[in-house]
Amino acid sequence: MFTYAKVAQAAAFFASKEGGTINIMKLMKLLYLSDRKSMDRYDAPITYDNFISMDNGPILSRAYDLANGACRDAEGAAQWAAWIGGRDQYNIRLKRAIEEDELDQFSDADIEVMNSIWDQFGKYDQWRLSKFTHRFCKEWKHPDNSSIPISDVDVFLALGRSQSIARDLAEDIQNEKALDRLFASS
Repeated sequence: MFTYAKVAQAAAFFASKEGGTINIMKLMKLLYLSDRKSMDRYDAPITYDNFISMDNGPILSRAYDLANGACRDAEGAAQWAAWIGGRDQYNIRLKRAIEEDELDQFSDADIEVMNSIWDQFGKYDQWRLSKFTHRFCKEWKHPDNSSIPISDVDVFLALGRSQSIARDLAEDIQNEKALDRLFASS
């Protein structure tokens, strides 16, 4: 299920790993790669955010809005502000030092996936991550100075699932997102 708290805590997780301040583009790539790896291992993303292709690679759309101060949801902005202290040009910083056990939105498997992504990509800067996602995330399409949605089916296909399995898994994710919308509107 998507929650702003989960996205904010995921951002805090990676900012903490980076020493308290992290480049926004690097953060967006780490969040995307975490969701992608979770889909590969567990058939579901961590955040249930929406995927989009942008010129510098794939990202999570609501996480991007939060990082850029463009979230129109008051709860979302409040959740972000509970963990993230502010923005300085292209970087965000933690509000305070955190411990992993404070991240109550995640399962042990989620934390393991995010740690795995950090271990693999934490030393990359934002430009190297962008190049990596262009080359290895086959679901990404260049949007020519715009943005293009990335379907869950395309992610599963890029991860090597068959067409029928990719459709079934994507349908499960879409059903979860529909439940989120239903509960959000009630």
